[in-house]
Formats: sequence, structure tokens, C-alpha cells
Amino acid sequence: MQQVTNAIQVVPIQHYLILCLILFTIGVIGALTRRNAIIVIMCIELMLNSVNLLLAAFSAYHADPAGQIFVFFIMVVAAAEVAVGLAILVLMKRNNHAIDINLLNRLSDEQ
Repeated sequence: MQQVTNAIQVVPIQHYLILCLILFTIGVIGALTRRNAIIVIMCIELMLNSVNLLLAAFSAYHADPAGQIFVFFIMVVAAAEVAVGLAILVLMKRNNHAIDINLLNRLSDEQ
């Protein structure tokens, strides 16, 4: 266990911060600018994974396993989010024959 912790501490924590900031920014920009629902879900997953990477890096850097436990729970929530999101996309495709996010507004108006 000590060898793994030392190997991660060789890379400065600032490098992890910069990488996670770049990944999170790409995810935010993609989620705000894209209209395809699948790409929006992938961008949300990218944001969650950047947070997971940062939590794991801080956890290993401080030799505290609590961050890795949080990563596990975030991955469980992300898997549930993907399952619900894909079910909504299947319903959108079945009803509207498209997966454009702007069509979600029409779903509430049709009642």
C-alpha cells in the first residue's frame, strides 16, 4: 500500500487539479451547447468522472480511503442516472422519432 501512495504522490496534486478542471470544463461546455441528448448525458458523465478522479487523487495523496468510498457512491449514482436517462431517450425516440432536447418542451405541452 505504501508503494502505491508514494507513486501517486510523485505527481504533484496541481497536475490532477488542472486535468480535472479541463475535463470538467469540457463537460460543462458540451452539456450547455449540444442539443443531442446522448451527447449531453456523456458530458454529464465526463463531469462526474472528473470529480471522481480528483477525489481519488486527494484520497491517495493524503492516504485516506474516504475519498475512494465517495468515488464508489458517485459511480453508483452515475449508473442509475444513465439508466434513467437512457429510458427517457428510448421513450423520446419511440414517441417523436428524434432525440433532440428541445422536443422535451413539447412533451409537457401535448397533454
